[in-house]
Amino acid sequence: MFRSSPEYVDSYYAATSRHLQSNRPSLQEDLDVDVCVVGAGFFGLYSALELAKAGKRVAVVEASRVGWGASGRNGGQMIIGFPCGMQRLKGVMGHDRAKRMFEASREAVADIRGIMDEHRIDCDLVQGHLEVAVLPRRIADLTGWIEECVNEWGYDKLQFVQKKDMPKYLNSARFQAGIIDPEGCHIHPLKYVLGLARAVESHGVRIFEQSKVDGYVENRGDRIEVKVGVHTVRCDQLVLATNAYVDKLDRKLASRTLPVGTFIGVTAPLGEALARSLIPHNHAVYDNQFILEYFRMTADHRLLFGGKCTYLGGTPSNLKDAMRVNIARAFPRLADVQMDYAWGGHIDITMRRMPDWGQRDGRVFWAQGFCGHGLVPTRVAARVVTDKMLAKSDELDWFAPIVNPPFPGGEAVGGLMQAVGMTYYRVRDFV
Repeated sequence: MFRSSPEYVDSYYAATSRHLQSNRPSLQEDLDVDVCVVGAGFFGLYSALELAKAGKRVAVVEASRVGWGASGRNGGQMIIGFPCGMQRLKGVMGHDRAKRMFEASREAVADIRGIMDEHRIDCDLVQGHLEVAVLPRRIADLTGWIEECVNEWGYDKLQFVQKKDMPKYLNSARFQAGIIDPEGCHIHPLKYVLGLARAVESHGVRIFEQSKVDGYVENRGDRIEVKVGVHTVRCDQLVLATNAYVDKLDRKLASRTLPVGTFIGVTAPLGEALARSLIPHNHAVYDNQFILEYFRMTADHRLLFGGKCTYLGGTPSNLKDAMRVNIARAFPRLADVQMDYAWGGHIDITMRRMPDWGQRDGRVFWAQGFCGHGLVPTRVAARVVTDKMLAKSDELDWFAPIVNPPFPGGEAVGGLMQAVGMTYYRVRDFV
């Protein structure tokens, strides 16, 4: 699947960041650089930043706009860990290496905040995250995660919230218990990625928008040629940071991920009093259902609510109404709330929900399969990938044993199979 546009999707994020948006030129010349990065989302920009700091000449080529894809549309929740779960990482790389990756995710949160401070990126940062259980039987998943963090990963900051105390943190009868993570946070992701792009440019990186890469050629014993329309970018190393939109650029990588549609709705302003009565400490929240929902308040006291997914493409009809139904399930008093925004986008999932990070011959590098949990892991991936490119560490090799099989039948059949499979898990969310 490939999508592009000269404009941002009509979202709350786009509407509240107009003053920060700028049109960058498309590629109008041939270039010779050390590294070409394809994609100006989180992973691509983080990679460009680290490489430029190391003295590399870097160009970023983007088919649409900076942060046009998931990086500028997501729920804005910064959460430590990996979407596949730490036990599955431990299974392929061993306990010590998995623990190092868990620590790397905590370091990534600190790194992101450091970038915000250094480059004065105002992106509505709010501290604190709350994971909640909808079903009583999934309370054990919360307490089990607390124990795992303490016993295996050396992290003892998680706080369990029992049912009777939930109204202090989340005023909804739907949720049975929760975990507060003080190191989690939430942000306005498009404001942040736009600020990140400016930070990258301050280190000499050139970013080209509306510059779709048509393909690349790995010339043996010579430089890589990246084809952008009638122009060519010649480089020694290439970073593919396309995620859900890799499509025909690299068919082998594309076969291992499936673009999945997910959706967000945003209410009209609720007023500070109502907003604080619903989420008293302004945490970002997500539940531990298989088909999860996530929500938080914005800086202007709207409820931003995400959920639903589609494996078959398309956007639900009357998306605002559909999102209002989900909101009312969590907060019945908002059953008739005005919905000002609703939009969709695509995340890239792997069949086993495992990260797909790697390299080929020390020349072509990639990271994909963030599975809807990319705000922090993209920072980890950029450090791991660029450290390998700069011969600073071999942590990227730890991900080599992970097997991400291709989706049978490609995007169309793979999407249908995933849709059928997820129906089983959807049922389990209700029984």
